[in-house]
Amino acid sequence: MISYKKKILDNGLRILAHRDDSTPLVTVNMLYQIGSRNESPARTGFAHLFEHLMFGGTRNNPDFDLVVDAMGGESNAFTNNDYTNYYITIPAQHLEQALALEADRMLGDWDISNNHWKVLDVQQRVVTEEYHQRYENQPYGDVWMLLRPLCYQAHPYRWCTIGADIKHVQEATLDDVRQFFDQYYKPSNAILAIAGNINEDHALKLAERIFSPINRGATEKAPLPSEPEQTEERRKSVVREVPNNAIYKAWLMCDRWNKDYYTYDMISDVLSNGHSSRMYRRLVQEERLFTEINAYITGELDRGLFVVSGKLRDGVSFQQAEQAIDDEIAKLQDTLVPPIEIEKVANKFENTFVYSQYKAADRALCLCYYEMIGRPELVNNEPLCYRQVTPQDIQRVARTLTPGRSCVLNISKAE
Repeated sequence: MISYKKKILDNGLRILAHRDDSTPLVTVNMLYQIGSRNESPARTGFAHLFEHLMFGGTRNNPDFDLVVDAMGGESNAFTNNDYTNYYITIPAQHLEQALALEADRMLGDWDISNNHWKVLDVQQRVVTEEYHQRYENQPYGDVWMLLRPLCYQAHPYRWCTIGADIKHVQEATLDDVRQFFDQYYKPSNAILAIAGNINEDHALKLAERIFSPINRGATEKAPLPSEPEQTEERRKSVVREVPNNAIYKAWLMCDRWNKDYYTYDMISDVLSNGHSSRMYRRLVQEERLFTEINAYITGELDRGLFVVSGKLRDGVSFQQAEQAIDDEIAKLQDTLVPPIEIEKVANKFENTFVYSQYKAADRALCLCYYEMIGRPELVNNEPLCYRQVTPQDIQRVARTLTPGRSCVLNISKAE
């Protein structure tokens, strides 16, 4: 059980504090509710670029990493479609300094005249190199660059966090960057979690003293376009330098707040979670159509994707592979899943859930995430949501996974 105390400052910053006496460390986790979904179609990749820029230093702390290292700590960050997350883990006695360091970044007091234009130039080149390495120069690297725009016609999930076009990042100016920061990097758009060897009341008071002076008003976000219902199958075929032909078949699913979110996730695990799952047993072991096959959900806040992907064995056609996938889904549509199979999957999720909160740093991130979606109680009881899924729920939701609502990407290996 993760216990915590919460406080909301007048400037809108939400703070959660969790005590863990088993560690000498403390993690300061700052989540900003800005991801690639909030970008303009003409200015994509900015959320991810900013993840890099936030380590570029300020007037007070020109070398962010050097300060963290001097405390004997570590820091990192990541960006996805829905949010950007930063953390600092340090020995507990340095909590006040770590909070001050994070507040200094939130203030955004950059030394633009002498330093930050150089930081921008460096990070533009770093992100460009990341784009080449991750998306262009490895097998299947551009899958999501191809699949997302196939699945989404209106919603900004149609581009990856790296951006729809790397030129958007390469051509960003300091004015562009400053405008983006001023719009989204505000206390009203952030959630702070402090987890570790702390006194919760003391940590909340400390954070309040340090962050209360930062007040830049409410965060204004443009409403996101709704993704229209898909009424026909979409297909795309490409040739790439890959070791095996591959198929990716995706369907638009519900959003994160819909109770069917758990049913879709349960279906993905029934189909492919582990060597005893349905697709692995039949399509990999018995019929030997695939070398590997996976079913999963992308898990975004707005309507995400239910995806089945697989690498085909030599001599297996795309038509054979896709038909085998459709046949396994049809079984879920036609026949109720035995309760014991559902219980097995629910047990696996609970085991993964508990293990994912093993470290205080993991708990800090979980607290921020569940607070963001407005369901902080799930930090302790989300496994119950999976245990409430019934065989009838699985059959009903599986019936939405029809060919007429699917998007299929076939990747053929170059001859």
